[in-house]
Amino acid sequence: MSMDIQSSTVEKMKSVRAAWEKASPGPKRDAAMTHYQAAEKAQTAKNDADCVKSLNAATQALA
Repeated sequence: MSMDIQSSTVEKMKSVRAAWEKASPGPKRDAAMTHYQAAEKAQTAKNDADCVKSLNAATQALA
Protein backbone atom coordinates (compact mmCIF):
# COMPACT_ATOMS: atom_id res chain seq x y z
CA MET A 1 0.00 0.00 0.00
CA SER A 2 1.47 3.33 -0.96
CA MET A 3 1.69 6.16 1.52
CA ASP A 4 -0.29 8.46 -0.82
CA ILE A 5 -3.27 6.11 -0.91
CA GLN A 6 -3.18 5.62 2.84
CA SER A 7 -2.95 9.35 3.59
CA SER A 8 -5.74 10.19 1.12
CA THR A 9 -7.91 7.51 2.73
CA VAL A 10 -7.28 9.01 6.16
CA GLU A 11 -8.17 12.47 4.84
CA LYS A 12 -11.37 11.14 3.27
CA MET A 13 -12.29 9.47 6.58
CA LYS A 14 -11.84 12.79 8.38
CA SER A 15 -13.97 14.55 5.78
CA VAL A 16 -16.78 11.99 5.93
CA ARG A 17 -16.71 12.00 9.74
CA ALA A 18 -17.00 15.81 9.78
CA ALA A 19 -19.95 15.68 7.37
CA TRP A 20 -21.59 13.01 9.53
CA GLU A 21 -21.15 15.13 12.66
CA LYS A 22 -22.87 18.09 10.95
CA ALA A 23 -25.79 16.01 9.65
CA SER A 24 -29.17 16.12 11.36
CA PRO A 25 -30.15 13.04 13.35
CA GLY A 26 -32.18 10.57 11.34
CA PRO A 27 -32.03 7.58 9.03
CA LYS A 28 -29.51 9.14 6.61
CA ARG A 29 -27.10 9.87 9.45
CA ASP A 30 -27.59 6.35 10.86
CA ALA A 31 -26.92 4.77 7.45
CA ALA A 32 -23.83 6.91 6.99
CA MET A 33 -22.47 5.78 10.37
CA THR A 34 -22.96 2.14 9.40
CA HIS A 35 -20.90 2.71 6.25
CA TYR A 36 -18.30 4.73 8.17
CA GLN A 37 -17.87 1.90 10.68
CA ALA A 38 -17.39 -0.53 7.79
CA ALA A 39 -14.72 1.84 6.43
CA GLU A 40 -12.96 1.81 9.81
CA LYS A 41 -12.91 -1.99 9.80
CA ALA A 42 -11.58 -2.04 6.24
CA GLN A 43 -8.86 0.44 7.14
CA THR A 44 -7.85 -1.66 10.14
CA ALA A 45 -7.60 -4.66 7.80
CA LYS A 46 -5.48 -2.51 5.45
CA ASN A 47 -8.05 -2.91 2.68
CA ASP A 48 -8.05 0.53 1.08
CA ALA A 49 -10.40 -0.42 -1.76
CA ASP A 50 -13.17 -1.48 0.63
CA CYS A 51 -12.45 1.49 2.86
CA VAL A 52 -12.93 3.96 0.00
CA LYS A 53 -16.02 2.08 -1.18
CA SER A 54 -17.58 2.34 2.29
CA LEU A 55 -16.66 6.02 2.59
CA ASN A 56 -18.29 6.70 -0.76
CA ALA A 57 -21.42 4.88 0.42
CA ALA A 58 -21.42 6.98 3.61
CA THR A 59 -21.17 10.15 1.53
CA GLN A 60 -24.08 9.00 -0.64
CA ALA A 61 -26.15 8.18 2.44
CA LEU A 62 -25.76 11.75 3.66
CA ALA A 63 -26.76 13.25 0.30
